[in-house]
Amino acid sequence: MLGTMIVGEPKQDVPSLISDYAAGPELLRVAVAGLDDRQLRTAASPGKWSPLEVVAHIADAEILYADRLLRVLAGDQPALPSMDPDATQARLPGNQRDLAEELALIAALRKRMVRILRQCAPSDFQRVGIHSEAGPLTAEALLQRVVRHLPHHAEIIQQKRPNLSGDSGR
Repeated sequence: MLGTMIVGEPKQDVPSLISDYAAGPELLRVAVAGLDDRQLRTAASPGKWSPLEVVAHIADAEILYADRLLRVLAGDQPALPSMDPDATQARLPGNQRDLAEELALIAALRKRMVRILRQCAPSDFQRVGIHSEAGPLTAEALLQRVVRHLPHHAEIIQQKRPNLSGDSGR
């Protein structure tokens, strides 16, 4: 089936997905609240990303997801590129980014996309793009993916907090 997501998970209706999508930036702000610069740039364990690298990854993914959604909503089965997060971090280090800029970018992209998504007809969410790895995906499936992506990583940041020196684990 086109646009199938994770088997066994209940399907959310599109208006709820859009509301959850709009709420994402606040989840991320809460996840990093109170972390000082050293804590933001420190990985909780070797080989893992720091909280700032996680935020940078989310910002990079938000750009890609917004582009994918726009392509599917406006095009006729457009090609949707994949992203290698580790290669992106290696070439464009997240620890060298500015937290406020990354958070502002995420919020601005989502605000813009929420306005666009709320103007779409229900049938628009069944439009299909062809992902380079996952194959055919509907706009609804893409929206489901991006809605799950940010909270997943916000939770990872929350889990890292107790392992960041000097943080109480809030």
